[in-house]
Amino acid sequence: MNKVLIQLIAVFMAALSFTNVNAQSKNIDYLAPKDYIIAGIVVDGVRNLDHNQIISKSGLIRGNDITIPGDDITQAIRKLWKEKLFSDIQINVEKIQGENVFLIIKLKERSRLSRYSFKGISKSHADNLREDLDLYQGKLVTEDEKFRIKQVCRGYYVEKGFLRPTVTIATKPDTLVNNSVMMKITIDKGERFKINKIYFEGNDNLATKKLKRQMKKTKEKHWYKLFWKSKFITSLYKADKQKIIAKYKDNAFRDAEIVFDTIYDYNKKSIDIKIKINEGNKYYIRSVNWTGNVKYTSGYLDTILGVKPGDEYNQSVLDSRLYMNPGGNDVSSLYMDDGYLFFQITPIETQVTNDSVDLEFRIYEGKQARIKTITVVGNTKTSDHVIIRDLYTKPGDLFSRDAVIRSQRELSQKGYFDPEKLNVNPKPNPADGTVDIEYVVAEKPSDQIELSGGWGAGQLVGTLGVSFNNFALRKLFKKGAWNPLPAGDGQKLSIRAQSNGYRYQSYNISFTEPWLGGKRPNSFSVSAYHSVQAYDRKYLQGKKDADGKKILTPNRRILKMTGASIGLGRRLNWPDDYFTIYHEVGFQYFDLSNFSNVFSFSDGYVNNLFYKVALTRSSIDQPLYPRTGASFKFSLKITPPYSLFSKNKDYSKMGDQDKYRWIEYNKVKFTSSWFTPLTKDKKLVLNARFGFGFLNGWNKQIGAPPFERFYLGGSGLTGYSLAAQEIIALRGYDNKTISPTFGGSIISKYTVELRYPVSLNPQATIYVLGFTEAGNTWNDYKKYNPFAVKRSAGMGLRIFLPMFGLMGLDYGWGFDQLDPGASGEIGNNAQIRAKGYRGQFHFTIGMNLGEL
Repeated sequence: MNKVLIQLIAVFMAALSFTNVNAQSKNIDYLAPKDYIIAGIVVDGVRNLDHNQIISKSGLIRGNDITIPGDDITQAIRKLWKEKLFSDIQINVEKIQGENVFLIIKLKERSRLSRYSFKGISKSHADNLREDLDLYQGKLVTEDEKFRIKQVCRGYYVEKGFLRPTVTIATKPDTLVNNSVMMKITIDKGERFKINKIYFEGNDNLATKKLKRQMKKTKEKHWYKLFWKSKFITSLYKADKQKIIAKYKDNAFRDAEIVFDTIYDYNKKSIDIKIKINEGNKYYIRSVNWTGNVKYTSGYLDTILGVKPGDEYNQSVLDSRLYMNPGGNDVSSLYMDDGYLFFQITPIETQVTNDSVDLEFRIYEGKQARIKTITVVGNTKTSDHVIIRDLYTKPGDLFSRDAVIRSQRELSQKGYFDPEKLNVNPKPNPADGTVDIEYVVAEKPSDQIELSGGWGAGQLVGTLGVSFNNFALRKLFKKGAWNPLPAGDGQKLSIRAQSNGYRYQSYNISFTEPWLGGKRPNSFSVSAYHSVQAYDRKYLQGKKDADGKKILTPNRRILKMTGASIGLGRRLNWPDDYFTIYHEVGFQYFDLSNFSNVFSFSDGYVNNLFYKVALTRSSIDQPLYPRTGASFKFSLKITPPYSLFSKNKDYSKMGDQDKYRWIEYNKVKFTSSWFTPLTKDKKLVLNARFGFGFLNGWNKQIGAPPFERFYLGGSGLTGYSLAAQEIIALRGYDNKTISPTFGGSIISKYTVELRYPVSLNPQATIYVLGFTEAGNTWNDYKKYNPFAVKRSAGMGLRIFLPMFGLMGLDYGWGFDQLDPGASGEIGNNAQIRAKGYRGQFHFTIGMNLGEL
């Protein structure tokens, strides 16, 4: 319609131009057209456009013949109208000299935009619309442009659930800028429409509730569904309709389609949706055939596919068995793990009859590809060799999808890179049958100012230190490497100080080299530490002697512990390369002075020379917020059996100081933790953990020593060695209250957590959790019952900040009464034991709750 109108206007303008010619020259006879030569063309009325360009656009050329009156001028006017730059166009004869004619093109430019503003909407919405509208100073203001502006504004608010927004545009001349207008865009959003009801028709085989569950972003409003968004958004509604069809295809309804859907008002603020479905037949697989397969037999491929004649024709199941199954149990992975990078498979429906489908899988195996080069990009601090040495893809190896995935996991586990931004770019070279692999990483802060501690039963133990998790010892004397410390070689240096005021102080330093020698993943670690535990202050508070000096506390109750250890770890290849073994030799020296109520003697000294071995298998995908994988750890810690070398001694008659001067024991622990994603996006994760520990003596006359015992209960002291006590968390109870006074020699603990991330940003990772856990300790194997446990439940929050580590806040509720003789302040309070359960908060920083 607009095109016809423009043509009529052009003809009308041409007629006007002819009239002007007649007024200026009586030599032109409109009933007898005459040929002229264009001797000159000028443009009038235009300031902002190039005149020569306008003449060129008109198609009129100086020196060419022109018939007046005729179609040439009409066509020139049409061409200029098509430019949409002018609101008025005339082509007149300025003068005629013999056979020469001089033309003048009179134009009136369209107004241009000088500035614009919004009315009726918020600043944030206005800013978003500015990006979508692409309006700028000098842009032509046409009716088409106004229509486009209205459409963009309406579409923006329809997407937000405002289905009937109104947009009006007003313009007025800008007196400060020539031929320009100011524009005001007024928007009335109207009501945001909610979805009242969704109706389905024709769904005979799938229940309405099941179909509604597929519509993740298009939901009905209900008073009890407080966290459900029921607003209607067109794009999300279209996506949800596709999910409905996908659900049908997952149930073998190959031809299912939505034949009709409509939206209509329920009231002024809500709408109803009606969707009509044609389900079609339910299809079954009649036959499966393979072509092009040379490497593997058809029978073996049938086994991997796991689909046989008579099975339902489920498209998503077929896709997961053919392409990139997360578990690697698919046909594509079978080939690509053996170097067939150029492998292709095409499923074809060779025949569809009634409710049966014949399938043929056409395979192109191609040649096996070998890795040519490995490159890393994005590492601004970590050295290339530190990254490449941990990769499972090596130049010269056959390409393997599984090795690439495993390499990504190793990079994620290092803690130097943002796991959400890790990427791999294979670059095939079909000409020579090779592939270049590029690993893309994004560095994140890994060094920490460590602030860690725990609170429970009125006790706070805090840690202040620094941990450099990507240290480089070899760069100590390299110029320019101190920024602020040499970094990039993956070594770890930690210096920490722990304190609870005068009651507890500890200082330690440790260093770990993950690749001793640089050729194999053999880790080397060394540490030294010193701690002091006291019941009394060093000096009498507020008292001085005659010389004004502080007076030492007489008979001060104090325990001093000094120790050092050296360890060597190695990655194993059997049973698989997820296993590691770690050996450690350590020595601890305890000096007790009037230090009672912890051990069976209060004065003396104790030596603890031990050997520890730990066998670990870990397939956890990343350390900060694991989604998949599991970790199992078996550890054995032993001392020499000194008593077996002294058969002439009667240990039953010895005092505890003599008995434990060189302590002897064997300590066995087993822990397990595994992660299972419960949603497709792998955000909702279930973490289940359990652990067992057993402390035994080498000699029955001596029994298990009072050192290295298990103390269960509380929150924040997990992993800390307080006077050779292993304190294990169990939320909902106070510290150490689920243990005998001198600790337990047997422990069992079970934990289940449901986690969901609020933010996975590496600068501030936040997730919430709900938990249930249970555990108990014993001193007698005859009374040991792994199911006689103290139970609790609660919820919590975790926040990870790169400079401070992981911080947590939990609220736990204990369900069971405490046993008589339990350790800790609350455990000795009979009134609270009789009361039974109660709830309490637990605050932790830098701790991993629940480890054994």
